[in-house]
Amino acid sequence: MATLGVVFPRIICPHNSRPRSTTTSMAANANSHSQLRKEEIVIVGAGIAGLSTALALRREGIESLVVEQADSLRAEGTSLTLFKNGWKVLDSIGVGALLRDQFLRIQGQEVRPVERRILLETLANKLPQNAISFSSKLKSIERSEYNRSLLTFEDDSRISAEIVIACDGIRSPVAKWMGFPDPKYVGQYAIRGLAVYPDGQPLEPKVTYVYGRGVRAGYVPVSPTKVYWFVCFNKPSPGPKITSPSILRQEAEELTKDWPSELVSIIESTPDDAIIRTPLMDRWLWPGIVPPASTGQVVVVGDAWHPMTPNLGQGACCALEDAVILAKNLAQALKLGSMSVEDAFRLYERERLPRIFPLTVRANLVGSLLHLKNPVVCYVRDNIVVSKLVELGPMLEHTNFDFEPIQTME
Repeated sequence: MATLGVVFPRIICPHNSRPRSTTTSMAANANSHSQLRKEEIVIVGAGIAGLSTALALRREGIESLVVEQADSLRAEGTSLTLFKNGWKVLDSIGVGALLRDQFLRIQGQEVRPVERRILLETLANKLPQNAISFSSKLKSIERSEYNRSLLTFEDDSRISAEIVIACDGIRSPVAKWMGFPDPKYVGQYAIRGLAVYPDGQPLEPKVTYVYGRGVRAGYVPVSPTKVYWFVCFNKPSPGPKITSPSILRQEAEELTKDWPSELVSIIESTPDDAIIRTPLMDRWLWPGIVPPASTGQVVVVGDAWHPMTPNLGQGACCALEDAVILAKNLAQALKLGSMSVEDAFRLYERERLPRIFPLTVRANLVGSLLHLKNPVVCYVRDNIVVSKLVELGPMLEHTNFDFEPIQTME
């Protein structure tokens, strides 16, 4: 369906030193662009990974500053699927109950599609008003004195940060600075949309998949009035970025013109501002080949570290998992003094890599299987393989995830 060592104990409260506005840039908060601000923990990116990490840290009694390049929470995107591992994390950081009743349960275990916009807003609303600095696009990162990092932004404002947590997405500048290779295009594109039915959508709460040769589609009700859909298709090279809703709608309808009329109707019921097209990409974290997840007191989280294709529905879930594991380990370093920050980050990688790497590979292989074109292979796929290995239900062991619940300090 649908990324520097402190060993003495203390609770970091950077917000006590300077108020911050959620509606203005850092340049507006500073007296001049050249003024250097000091922060203890800076999280780069206010997406799912960044906001959930900030909230998980706060539940541990540790405050942080989130810097986001956009001028508001990113509303683009349609829906994502959260499995039981994602909901377990959301419950742990105190927002599961706020989200659960807004979206339909579509599987025996807890599986619900969630609107990305509402998820981001819910996470952000649990943070202090001054916790996010918008219009703060990172231009560069470099090491500075006393084992800190210097962050310079496009408006020439600067922050000296003791700890940097990079949650800045699949094209993360911080990951690039750390030496990570660019994510690899897997040869597939996805068009996604969120259809709207003001008088109520007509579907049962279940996922419907349709498979073709080199193309597949699916749709699922998200709420009483909205239905998420996708069309995924082979494309040898990424090509130019296309954002025109009319072109995207036409492309989706052309790909599905001979398919069930119900799918075509759903596409037609989608507002222009709720259709997007994205290339599918991933990065395989080969041990010893790609850099480690941290360097000094800088660490990568979510898509900034392990972008994966959406074929298992685990991208957002894994980012949420990252957040609670990182917060737990960082709290041991900062509050208990039981390890250094560097050791906490290395422990985070040791805990996460054995889970993340196989999931990334598996998601890629599932996508390749579903996009085969040979008619004989497609017959075997549709009548044997899909029913046993891909459809929701039989093979969801990868959604099992155990962790020690956060002992909230709120």
